[in-house]
Amino acid sequence: MRALISVSDKQHVVTLAQALTALNIELVSTGNTQRLLAEHGLSVRSVSDLTGFPEMLDGRVKTLHPAIHGAILARRDLDTHLQQLTEHAIAPIDIVVVNLYPFAQTIARPDVLLQQALEQIDIGGVALVRAAAKNFPAVLPLVNP
Repeated sequence: MRALISVSDKQHVVTLAQALTALNIELVSTGNTQRLLAEHGLSVRSVSDLTGFPEMLDGRVKTLHPAIHGAILARRDLDTHLQQLTEHAIAPIDIVVVNLYPFAQTIARPDVLLQQALEQIDIGGVALVRAAAKNFPAVLPLVNP
């Protein structure tokens, strides 16, 4: 099994990742989350390692890639989906751990600048949650870890 972890609020993520590791679940993560988990001695692959593509545009594009969304959206009960994963060397992702950028908190600040607010609009996280929800028979979405 594999878990993709990409969180803005990292408060409990190390504890969760340790529990997943104890269950022999492979961890895959993005940028700062990956660094934090690695600093705590956890074995964690980077999303860039899976996609063969670096995070780009100052972190705006991390997980928006067929290797990630295919791994989440593939129906495990359809041979054609599993065959396509095999053809593209994609292993399924079974757990998606995401919490979104704190947009509401950011825009509630009276001194917030437009650019600061714009950077708190989460695209990839929302897409991950929706993909996991669409394939909930096979993928567990965790949105408040």
